[in-house]
Amino acid sequence: MVRSIFLICTLTAATMTLVGCQPPSETADGSSRDGDWTIAMIPKGETHIYWKSVHFGARQAADELGIDLQWKGPSKENDRDEQISVMQSFLNRQVDGICLCPLDADALVRPVAEAGRAKVPVVIFDSGLSDTSGTVSYVATDNFRGGQMAGDAMAKALGEKGNVVVMRYQKGSESTHQREEGFLEAIGKYPDMTVISSDQYGGSTTEAAIDKSQQIFNKFGDEIDGIFASCEPTAAGILQTLRDRKSAGDVALVAFDSSETLRKAMADGQVTAIVLQDPVRMGYLSIQTMVQHLRGEDVQRRVDTGVFVATPDNMDDEKIRSLLQPGQA
Repeated sequence: MVRSIFLICTLTAATMTLVGCQPPSETADGSSRDGDWTIAMIPKGETHIYWKSVHFGARQAADELGIDLQWKGPSKENDRDEQISVMQSFLNRQVDGICLCPLDADALVRPVAEAGRAKVPVVIFDSGLSDTSGTVSYVATDNFRGGQMAGDAMAKALGEKGNVVVMRYQKGSESTHQREEGFLEAIGKYPDMTVISSDQYGGSTTEAAIDKSQQIFNKFGDEIDGIFASCEPTAAGILQTLRDRKSAGDVALVAFDSSETLRKAMADGQVTAIVLQDPVRMGYLSIQTMVQHLRGEDVQRRVDTGVFVATPDNMDDEKIRSLLQPGQA
């Protein structure tokens, strides 16, 4: 009787050991899948093409790594309270990690700190925080460098002389602020170029940017030789205003981020240059970085996803063409 019980216990322990040592399942391509991790990804919004491309890249990584990706952003890109609420809901669901693109560099510091207290790691992507001490990594474009490239593209288009305008995005957005400051730094290198306006914000929608750009053109009119838009909806609004004024192509427009409208306008000579990020790669690397952290691997504190400039001369090059028309979820 005693021996039978001993044998049963021994067999049970051996079975448990075998189960505990089972290797992870594999994907179709033979790569290891990770456990039942759930990773939340919170963009600034969900409607713009850019975020659909970030989502596309994140989904690729999630499928390859075998994790559950939960994608949710605020309905409007200026609703900080809703983004904070979305983050809190994921914390309440006890997800394993959060990839966050903060709408506001300051307002999202506290929620990230709360995630740290809850032992939920946070990877920041696209746009930074004013305090990164509680984060795993920052996966993003070098936005200041992108702004410098935009400034140099503007100077080249205008023969290094003329009056330019910077149309900002919205207060609190770290990524676009860096672009705007990079542009101003670059323009400062050209003594015959003058920034006649740099304190106006186009807002988070094309409609808001149309209203603001109309005000700027009503004030400065023909004094404006070029205008820089630090994000896609702002550029779309400016382009519409230029078309309404019959001056598209006459005023140099340098945009940041692409859309089908901007791509076609550049082919038609109405957009001078478009600074391009790699949103698909950004989404992919954000998820990959979080998974590496959850595995206990060392990760880079800053992951640069690259920045490029498209012009009418190079827009048909393979790399530039793929960035002008990235995949979308």
